[in-house]
Amino acid sequence: MPPTTPYAGKFSSCAPYGNNNNNHPQPHIPYHNGAAPKPTKENVCNGAYSSAENPYDTPQPHSSYRSSSVSSSTAREHHYNSSAAVSENPYSSPQPHSPRQHSTSCPGRAYRHTTATNTATNTATNTATNSSSSGGSSEQSSRNNSVAAKGRRNGHGVTASYGEMCYHDNSLVSASLEALIQHLVPTVDYYPDRSYVFTFLLSSRLFLHPYELMTRVCHLCVEQQRSGDALLDKIRFREVAPKLVQLLTEWTETFPYDFRDERMMRCLKDMTHHVARGDEYSWRAMQQMTQRLIKRLSALGQYEEAVSALNAVATERPASLKSKQASGQRGDVMSVCDDPFVLAQQLTHIELDRLSFIGPEEFIQTFARKDPLENHKGFFRKRKTSNLEAYVNWFNRLSFLVATEICMPVKKKHRARIIEFFIDVAQECFNIGNFNSLMAIITGMNMSPVARLRKTWSKVNTDKFEILEHQMDPSSNFSNYRTALRGATQRSETAHSSQEKIVIPFFSLLIKDIYFLNEGCASRLTNGHINFEKLWELAKQVSEFLVWRQVICPFDRDRRILQYLVTTPVFSEDELHLASYESEGPENHMEKDSRRSLRSSLLHRENRS
Repeated sequence: MPPTTPYAGKFSSCAPYGNNNNNHPQPHIPYHNGAAPKPTKENVCNGAYSSAENPYDTPQPHSSYRSSSVSSSTAREHHYNSSAAVSENPYSSPQPHSPRQHSTSCPGRAYRHTTATNTATNTATNTATNSSSSGGSSEQSSRNNSVAAKGRRNGHGVTASYGEMCYHDNSLVSASLEALIQHLVPTVDYYPDRSYVFTFLLSSRLFLHPYELMTRVCHLCVEQQRSGDALLDKIRFREVAPKLVQLLTEWTETFPYDFRDERMMRCLKDMTHHVARGDEYSWRAMQQMTQRLIKRLSALGQYEEAVSALNAVATERPASLKSKQASGQRGDVMSVCDDPFVLAQQLTHIELDRLSFIGPEEFIQTFARKDPLENHKGFFRKRKTSNLEAYVNWFNRLSFLVATEICMPVKKKHRARIIEFFIDVAQECFNIGNFNSLMAIITGMNMSPVARLRKTWSKVNTDKFEILEHQMDPSSNFSNYRTALRGATQRSETAHSSQEKIVIPFFSLLIKDIYFLNEGCASRLTNGHINFEKLWELAKQVSEFLVWRQVICPFDRDRRILQYLVTTPVFSEDELHLASYESEGPENHMEKDSRRSLRSSLLHRENRS
């Protein structure tokens, strides 16, 4: 019976293919010591491409969260001895994994009541006082000064309300939007919990644009320091400036793509000028932060342009289908790489490279409300989810590449050998923890133009393929895959080598999980409060992705193989069907009619082009 536990069916390594080989043998703080990391090009590329060819030969925007040094390995084995420091989960202290695990206790929140009562923003300040969390003198001050905290005990814990913020077992579960914004604003003796910062910055875009949020946070932070005395105001702002810089640093490092909006950059520039009037040290920190942000956005732009150029090359059509023999003389994947493990390594490079450029906010932007200023100059020049979409397109390309490689050869024996080769590549992807490439290969081999090649499949030992299909079986909501993913995640958390840290999820399913989490839970409660329990769960899903994304691929790059995988033209769906019919003729009248229609349609397209 096929194994269902994670890695219970771990395969032995596959021997390199020769011409006659047909044998079958799961959020940590992302900022260490408060210093924002600097992206380094050396941690990203090993010179596999020239700069004109390599879409990834630019400083990766999230490489700074990765371990700074990883040794490459070319050994063909699955139990590795090379050592690397276990990379730190950027959201685990405390992790935004469950609303029951989070406390937003804020010692010193009561300070807001005593320092901001004379400001022009009295209402906002009172909200901040109301949002004081339970814990020691802060809670007592909050109760005495403004809000009567109400709590009730029941069989499932304690629920309490402080103004417009509601807690259950000391975890924030709901609040008004104004209270949540105020809760994000730092003061001299208060800084929001970092898991709260990540969670709210991630999901606030469901309710307001990041530009609106940044404008309001900066305004509140400045206004609550006003007392009417210019000298006192300057002293007070100088005291709060480092914490404001820290908040903006977390924002720019975790959600840098928000700052592709020119309005966000203008707001950041205005705050830099404001900070410069009060504190030189904080001003220098703002300058350095802005420089890192610009480098990050520049790297993103270079990556997107390179991927666009490669996609243009890849849209060229393969050899003409008029001559099957001529098409068969085209070089195939095995002429570039005949070792399944090496090809799986190169696929892992592409997966991790493309994952590293996906911003966490892209998952939420997928179903965020449409911005009324969509036509704002320079704002939507790039789609908000372009990198996420590019990654999904890579999955589709790999599936069609597999199907093209199988349908292209003239001889049945060669097609069978290609199938066997991709089965072994898929098992190596499984062993590495690259589930996205694994699923793409299985998808390509199950496309109808490939599945109908019965004579070819009769020459293939399908035992290993059936085990792999069982592992990725969609029944019971992909329960077998989810078990294997948990196993890979546990292995990654206790990894003794860089190879064991790799976890690349089946990405389409991850998007589906986040989508249904959003659709299945109301964003607002009947009292108008925002459902923060939902936001915790969204943060949990996305923070797990960020941990997987930060791993540096430890394998050596092979420029020739990578170039082949990302640029080799592939057949369209119609071309695949016609190639399949030319490999193994139609078996019934329906297939004969389909072949005749496809020939006519493709010939018409060629003549038009």
